[in-house]
Amino acid sequence: MPAHGDHQLKPLPYAPDALGNITKEVVEWHHDIHHKGYVDRRNMIENALADPAKADRAGANANFSAFRALKREETFNASGMILHEVYWDNLGGNGAPDANSALVKRIVQDFGSVDEWKADFVACATASRGWAILCYDPGDKRLHNYICDFHHDGAVWGAVPLIAVDVWEHAYYRIWGPKRPPYIEAFLKNLHWGRIAARFDKSGA
Repeated sequence: MPAHGDHQLKPLPYAPDALGNITKEVVEWHHDIHHKGYVDRRNMIENALADPAKADRAGANANFSAFRALKREETFNASGMILHEVYWDNLGGNGAPDANSALVKRIVQDFGSVDEWKADFVACATASRGWAILCYDPGDKRLHNYICDFHHDGAVWGAVPLIAVDVWEHAYYRIWGPKRPPYIEAFLKNLHWGRIAARFDKSGA
């Protein structure tokens, strides 16, 4: 586990040109610059919170204070870093789910079929301003597709993210402009169901 302020950018689990319609240029910009920005800012914020001169707890105030501002941005950047790690780990496969995996069996159980899950996930990705995320919620022991307009807005405490699609414009505008549907379809065709299933197996479901 990293010390406070010592988080590292996780490398891609595949070459940046491995995702077909999601180009190498977009992958490198997204991972090496955008994703890295959340890692760097998380480190900066954690270091600032450890410095009493920058995070005066005695001056904490709900209207405005340096402490409040740092704590708000801590969750935004931490969640941004984590969701991007899930996003990259999702990808690099051929998009074909393994019908024999525990995850796919649970998708069928909770959504009716893989196609029904996909239709709901696509609708969430179309409606979201930031992320659509398939999660396992240990509270009701079910899978859910959630919408998060911001990294830290829309999350359900304790839920485990299994598939996360970033629908902010930086993820697709360079290739498709304002046409989000072909990006979502390209994302689904690149899913690595083996890594996703392994994450589900570790979720405690």
